[in-house]
Amino acid sequence: MKTNTVSKFLFGFVVLVAMASCQDTVTETYYVNTPVYMTYDELRTSFKSGEAQEIIQSGKIYFKDDYIYVNEFQKGIHIIDNSDPENPINMKFIDIPGNVDLAIKGNILYADSYVDLVSIDISDIENIVEVDRDTNIFPYIIPAYDDGIVEGIDQNQGVIIGYTVTERTYNVKDEGNYYNKFWYRGEIDVMYDGASGNPTSGSETSGTGGSMARFTLNQNYLYVVDNASLKLFNISQSDNPAFEKYIGIGWNIETIFPYQDKLFIGSQTGMYVYSIQNPANPQFLSEFRHASSCDPVVVNGNYAYVTLRGGNLCGAIESQLNVIDISTIENPKLVATCLMEEPYGLGIDDSVLFVCDGNAGLKIYNAANPLEIDSHLLASYPDNHAFDVIPLGDVLVMIGVDGLYQYDYSDLNNIRELSHIDIYGNQ
Repeated sequence: MKTNTVSKFLFGFVVLVAMASCQDTVTETYYVNTPVYMTYDELRTSFKSGEAQEIIQSGKIYFKDDYIYVNEFQKGIHIIDNSDPENPINMKFIDIPGNVDLAIKGNILYADSYVDLVSIDISDIENIVEVDRDTNIFPYIIPAYDDGIVEGIDQNQGVIIGYTVTERTYNVKDEGNYYNKFWYRGEIDVMYDGASGNPTSGSETSGTGGSMARFTLNQNYLYVVDNASLKLFNISQSDNPAFEKYIGIGWNIETIFPYQDKLFIGSQTGMYVYSIQNPANPQFLSEFRHASSCDPVVVNGNYAYVTLRGGNLCGAIESQLNVIDISTIENPKLVATCLMEEPYGLGIDDSVLFVCDGNAGLKIYNAANPLEIDSHLLASYPDNHAFDVIPLGDVLVMIGVDGLYQYDYSDLNNIRELSHIDIYGNQ
C-alpha cells in the first residue's frame, strides 16, 4: 500500500460564548452531532464488488464502452450495461465507502474513497478487483448534517461516516437575544462534461464524465480538483498511479472540464483556464470572474457555457446560463445570458446544448448562434428533475433526482425518451 502525503485541510468550529448581563435568563436548545467513525484500517479493507443494487441516492455519472457508471453518493458505483440504450441493465455494484468521483482509463477505474484514491481493475465485470490504493490523497471531509453543531472531531479515529444526534439546553442572559449560536456547517463535495472530448491515451481510451466532475484524464495523466487545488497523477502505468504535482488555484473549486489542450476549472467565483499542451505541467492562461455561485462549465469551439446557480450556499446571484467568448483565450468575455431557475450540470454536442435546470427539468437548446441561445429552446422536460447529462452523439444520458434517463436526439424535431431507470431514494 502506497502512502502519499498531500496537504490536508483541517476543519473545526468556533464556540462563541454568550455575553453575560443582568437581564432575564433564556433557555436555548441546540443539537449536537457527534461523529461516528470508520477506522482507517476498516476503510482500507472495505472494498468489494457484488450483485446489482437499487440506486437510492445517485451522484455523478460516467460513460465508457457501452457501460454507464452511476455513483451512489458516498457508497460506491453502479455498473449499467448500456449496449441497448432502450433496455439498460443494472449489472453490478462496487462498494467504495466515501466515493463521489470517478474516471476510467483503459480497464482501470479511478475512484475516491474518503481520503484515498483507489484504482480498480474492471476488465472482467464478473471479477472486479482493487489493484492499488494511494492513501491520504484527498482533504478530510466533514459530511453534511441537518442542524446544530459538530462536536469532537478527531481525524485520528478515522473517517466520519455519520453522526449521532443529541439535544442539549443551556442558559443565557437575555439582552434582546444578544448572543451567538455556535455551529459548523459541514459541506461535502457534491456534485455532477458533456461531450468532453476526453482524448485517447495510446491504445487505452478514456471515458466521458459529466459536467459536475472533479476527475478528468488526458494522455497519461489523471487530473483531480479539490476545494483549492489541482492534483496531477502520472498514470502511464495505469494500475499504479503516481502523484506528481500540486497546483494551488483558488478557493471553492468545484468542477473540471477538458477541451482539446486545455482544462476549464469552475469555481464559485469564476472559471479558470489552464493549458495542458504539456500534460505534465499545466499552465495558467486566464480567468473569468463572476458573482458568487455554483458553476459547472462545458466548452465547444470558441464558446464556454457556464451555469450559475444562486441561493443557499451558492450565493445570492440570480440563476442563469452564461455564454463566454473564449476566441481570445487570454481574455474571456461574457457575450450572452439566459435566465434559469435552478441550473446544475450541462452538456454540449456541436450545436446542441443540454441544460439541467433542477426542478425546472431538462432543457435542450440550439446553440448554432450562441449569442441568441435564449431564443432557441428546442425541447423541455419539466417533469424530470435534472442534475447532469452526458451527450454521446444521438443519445443523451441524464441523471436526475428520480431516475437515470436516456433520450434519442438524432432528430431534433422528434426527441424521444428511450429508457428510464428508477432512483428509489426520492420516491
